[in-house]
Amino acid sequence: MISSFVKTIRILGIDPGFGRTGFGVIEKKTGDWELVDYGCVETSPKKDFVNRLEELSLELKKIIKKYQPTCVAVEDLFFYKNAKTVIKVAQARGVILLTAMQHNLPVYEFTPLQVKQGVTGYGRAEKGQLERMVKMIFNLKKPITPDDAADALAVALTCGASLKLKQFS
Repeated sequence: MISSFVKTIRILGIDPGFGRTGFGVIEKKTGDWELVDYGCVETSPKKDFVNRLEELSLELKKIIKKYQPTCVAVEDLFFYKNAKTVIKVAQARGVILLTAMQHNLPVYEFTPLQVKQGVTGYGRAEKGQLERMVKMIFNLKKPITPDDAADALAVALTCGASLKLKQFS
């Protein structure tokens, strides 16, 4: 849980993957959430899977060091048609969670349904709707690309709304 004495809240949102992991950093000092940065960590397909997981962890450590988040919000796994893919994404997600914990950061997890509900108001929203809402919330002229980064920002926004609700409960 984040202390009520923290004046600035900075959330690192993560959309997990092993080939590409989206990240988005938002913060709130006063008023609305502000966009700090976003992007993707891409691991080399030429490397062995274990080395890709290590690369993911090393890159996340750099992001955490650079942005000094107050907490980390991670999208939970929901449904994949390909069992082999879901296992690898789950392993990458484990690396992400461990890396956050090694930095003593509170971790909040949200399902894709919760993220869509939190950002668009509709849990079954299409991916494009989610991306347009993120663009609108931050008053951006261009869409956020790649979509993994937009998803990560949506996860961070959902966490922000969730923390606000927890604050008043």
